[in-house]
Amino acid sequence: MGAVGAVRELALFLGTLLYAYAEAAVRLLLPARRKAVGGELVLLTGASRGLGRATAREFARRQSRLVLWDVDTHGLRETAAECEKLGATVHTFVVDCSKREEIYSAAEKVKKDIGDVSILVNNAGVITAADLLSTQDHQIEKMFEVNILAHIWTTRAFLPTMMDNNRGHIVTVASAAGHFVTSFMVAYCSSKFAAVGFHKALTEELSTLGKDGIKTTCLCPVFINTGFVKNPSTRLGRILEVDEVVKELMEGILTNKKMVFVPSNQSFALLLERLLPERALNYLKKITDVKFDAIIGQRSNQ
Repeated sequence: MGAVGAVRELALFLGTLLYAYAEAAVRLLLPARRKAVGGELVLLTGASRGLGRATAREFARRQSRLVLWDVDTHGLRETAAECEKLGATVHTFVVDCSKREEIYSAAEKVKKDIGDVSILVNNAGVITAADLLSTQDHQIEKMFEVNILAHIWTTRAFLPTMMDNNRGHIVTVASAAGHFVTSFMVAYCSSKFAAVGFHKALTEELSTLGKDGIKTTCLCPVFINTGFVKNPSTRLGRILEVDEVVKELMEGILTNKKMVFVPSNQSFALLLERLLPERALNYLKKITDVKFDAIIGQRSNQ
């Protein structure tokens, strides 16, 4: 590229940058347009309790058709009953999301017997809070199988029809642990970093392929009061309630927001992590004083 070409590219970049800032400013001033999800076929993994159940209820209130997956039969039935009371049509499948064959088999049944999934919410997740040497091999494998590989298998199962129609929405329920590391969650943080990376890479690939009708959203909350992590606490910030997280998630889905941080100040914390020296970051982590129940010092024999 010659000097003239380089100047032209720089001018185009600066013009694009100014346009992007102006567009962002307008979005701050004007209310975002929300899409309707009534009648959409929504498949939600990890639907038997907590965030999954609350998300299913929100889609039910909007008259979406629901396909609910979980390994917990009893919890799945309870979620389905709550959603049916809200007027939704609900189909349930007992699926172990750590098993690829079960995912693919259930996906084929959904496509054959129910229809094309237009909104996929990958919510299922597992955790073992322990130091790395106290975490057993099968626990590490399970975290990766459910927290990231299941996302890939479900997406591979339902994305082809979305691609054919250039229409759909893939939701990745990740975690703040996909952006910030925490001691005694080495395997869990690693799996959630992978989930965030999957979301970003998939978003980029869909854009490259010109599939702008397929939207993506990634949810990254801090600790939620669901019992998923036992007895979490922090000196800065607070433990979130399920309803406030679901509210932000649904707003993100309805407005096609790519990354949903709960609380939203995590984006500022990410900026600080890139700007502050290591000593200052270590001090911030110390005063934040994140705590939760974890297994420490019990070395595993695999």
